[in-house]
Amino acid sequence: MTYRVSFVCTGNICRSPMAESVFRARVAEAGLDGLVEVDSAGTDGWHEGDGADPRAVAVLEEHGYGTDHTARRFQASWFARLDLVIALDSGHRKTLRRLAPTEQDAQKVHLLRSYDPDAPDDLDVPDPYYGGLDGFEECLEMVEAASEGLLAAVRDEVEGRAV
Repeated sequence: MTYRVSFVCTGNICRSPMAESVFRARVAEAGLDGLVEVDSAGTDGWHEGDGADPRAVAVLEEHGYGTDHTARRFQASWFARLDLVIALDSGHRKTLRRLAPTEQDAQKVHLLRSYDPDAPDDLDVPDPYYGGLDGFEECLEMVEAASEGLLAAVRDEVEGRAV
């Protein structure tokens, strides 16, 4: 049974596709591809059908990550098929929990940086959209730092299902 993870930011062109790309790479490195499915979406539909922001693509490619992406808007009906919904900031988490059809679905929503044991009290990944490349580099650093803890949590869930 496939374990499904979705990363969510506002427009699905910066933070969430970066998180999706990094986590997909971590899943593959761990030999879990085929067991874990990774995607992303936005809380708003402003950029539906667009590719990732060129700055996000440049930073991902510079660090060896894939960048095939088309933006889409998160739908409440997706909760039924998802095991984990990863919000990139507290505003996204709030929106997603409001969208959740049930309390059980709302409990699937977590902040990405909650998986980084070294993260400060503010667990939001800042939106790099209105800045330069340095904001995208910072975003990538935060995503990579949280991905190891997230991978460990997902691996535990996947292995728990196999027992």
